[in-house]
Amino acid sequence: MTMRKILYSVVASATVALLGGACYAQNGAAQFPARAIRLIVPFPPGGSDTVARLVARRMSESLGQQIVVDNRPGAAGVIGTHLASQATPDGHTIVFITASLTITPATTRLPYDLTRDFAAIAPVATGPLVLVVHPSVPAKTVSELVALSKSKPNALNYASSGAGSITHLTAELFRSMTGADLTHVPFKGTGPAQNELLAGRVQAMFGVLAPALPHVQAGKLRALGVTSAVRSKLAPNVPTISEAGVKGYESATWYGMLAPARTPASVVQTLSKHVAAAVADTELSEKLTAIGFEPLGPMSPAQFGRYVAAEIAKWSKLIKQTGMELQK
Repeated sequence: MTMRKILYSVVASATVALLGGACYAQNGAAQFPARAIRLIVPFPPGGSDTVARLVARRMSESLGQQIVVDNRPGAAGVIGTHLASQATPDGHTIVFITASLTITPATTRLPYDLTRDFAAIAPVATGPLVLVVHPSVPAKTVSELVALSKSKPNALNYASSGAGSITHLTAELFRSMTGADLTHVPFKGTGPAQNELLAGRVQAMFGVLAPALPHVQAGKLRALGVTSAVRSKLAPNVPTISEAGVKGYESATWYGMLAPARTPASVVQTLSKHVAAAVADTELSEKLTAIGFEPLGPMSPAQFGRYVAAEIAKWSKLIKQTGMELQK
């Protein structure tokens, strides 16, 4: 075979392969979903996957394909998220993210970029944290707590679920906006932190609302304010921290879904539509409310992408202001 014929054969084969791949991508997107969808939850069972499973069950019904929740914990969510970033970008592997994953870009060297290596699908739900104090603390309001902390420097400690966690950064945002003199005491998880608060060994905490509320109702803790922009349906009598005097203050834990970058736009749109329909379902909405969450959105994929980027920027700015060191 002559060199000209060899080159012609190579070019022709490459052209067929490219056209075939394009046709496959178009047909695959048109037929989506063609099989079960894997929803990676980069955290252990019993936490964020509670919400993930509720939404996945409802989406499975509407999509006509099973959504399998795959817990891949480790390194504060980094391991599972990195795994998702490397998946085939066809919509059959997606990842369930939390607010904490918008903090890690500023505290940890990551093997992925949350905005570059993923396509935003949709937000799922949001839930406020609640500023609670031990009953031995005389402050009855947010402003009284700030004043008390300033009058007694280094006397009040606050617990968190760990350095760099959403409970830690939410408290640091509060400190930066109020000048409150509160000393951070990190623990390995929300449960241990709350137990120390209940025992009175620390004086305050920005805790997850649902598990804190029974202790508030029992008089074992005192709620001063929720961190969301509006009051929670779960605790309508507790003011927001913003309306309690810290104007513009807002923080919350939230969940959403991402797909690997280069996932076809039509597939992302299909998934986004089904996420929105799931969280708008009355029965599911009631279940979310019962555990302290409400739908976040609705947002288009583009809007959710901007929301994620804004959260990363917000926490990065705060971390630089507080001088938190980058973990290698």
